[in-house]
Amino acid sequence: QVQLVESGGGLVQPGGSLRLSCAASGIFFGINAMGWYRQGPGKERELVAVSTSGGSTKYADSVKGRFTISRDNAKKTVYLQMNSLKPEDTAVYYCNAEALVGGTIGTNSLEVWGQGTLVTVSS
Repeated sequence: QVQLVESGGGLVQPGGSLRLSCAASGIFFGINAMGWYRQGPGKERELVAVSTSGGSTKYADSVKGRFTISRDNAKKTVYLQMNSLKPEDTAVYYCNAEALVGGTIGTNSLEVWGQGTLVTVSS
């Protein structure tokens, strides 16, 4: 099984910065796409950013120019650098990854979610 552990959440003032990290561990062959989702109070979960195995990235319009997703494949870790934070960014941030695990025939893809880390942007 594969596990994702997020860290870096906390309380930050508007305009501040925060860096989230998500490390993958367990039994797997490799990691394909990794991304970040968030769910604010009383809101639906939304995609924040995605990094594909090919190196391309995708961001939600609400965070473009402020957030940056990056990966360290050697450490099997994905990061989310969040700058110019706004109160609207307050949410539980979840890491998501598509892992390659051993199967009877070749490998299988497995979607894995982290436990979430709370980011609160407030004065």
